[in-house]
Amino acid sequence: MKPYRDFSDFLRGHFDGKVQKITVNAGFTCPNRDGSKGRGGCTYCNNQSFNPGYCRPSLSVREQLERGKEFFARKYPQMKYLAYFQAYTNTHSDDIDRLMALYREALDVDGVAGLIIGTRPDCMPQDLLDRLAGLREWVMVEYGAESACDRTLELVNRCHTWADTVDAVNRTHAAGLPCGLHLIMGLPGEDEATMLETVDCINELPVDTVKFHQLQLVRGTRMASDVEAGLYDIPRFTAEEYISLCVRILDRLRKDIAVERFVSQSPSDLLIYPRWGLKNYQFTNLLHNRLAEARNII
Repeated sequence: MKPYRDFSDFLRGHFDGKVQKITVNAGFTCPNRDGSKGRGGCTYCNNQSFNPGYCRPSLSVREQLERGKEFFARKYPQMKYLAYFQAYTNTHSDDIDRLMALYREALDVDGVAGLIIGTRPDCMPQDLLDRLAGLREWVMVEYGAESACDRTLELVNRCHTWADTVDAVNRTHAAGLPCGLHLIMGLPGEDEATMLETVDCINELPVDTVKFHQLQLVRGTRMASDVEAGLYDIPRFTAEEYISLCVRILDRLRKDIAVERFVSQSPSDLLIYPRWGLKNYQFTNLLHNRLAEARNII
């Protein structure tokens, strides 16, 4: 028995057979960079830290998906794919027809069974939500919420509030679309109690999935400069301490919510902290072992 509901469990409720996400960079920007909401972006953000090599906006959506399929198709010929619009804010456009054309381009690629659209909670107009809900294909929306603490959101220059997240999630659920949240653990100014309060706030929403990951201090970000200048520091977990936090998060999180991940891994040449020397699957194995030990003790 799995120690918690994971993303594969969630997908099995919607698809038969194996399904793989393929990341797409459609060339969007962010309202927190282009002046629509703010300038400079979130203080921790360096988008190079999570984009695969094939994922370049100089390639069309179709070309990116076809390149992404090459590896998986050799190994799993019958696999289906989800086009994951990940980079920056993938609903940030006044031209809804243009957005829908990009999504349609992805859905028309052979083997693509649905979309996951990553965006901000303050960037989902109701007209777009209604049109997404009208598609015959499967669509999920993933909102970068990061924290339920407005003081934290202001400090890291998110330029939205937790109320924006509540509104977006409720409207997405009302439209009949699955909804996920992305949260960062260890943002500046947050202690464990604050992070667990965010989990309590998640439990109150009609959320289907969550992604947690540790704060990564990445070169080229304003946060890295601020920390180096001594303006503030960030919580610095050892791997063991972060595993303990994840156990407490799972104890608190509503059991029907699927957890996609607890960690992320930026490229080594960009990453300042944490440098645990663990691959994502190794961390997950350690977490599962800790959960198994806790159950045996109980």
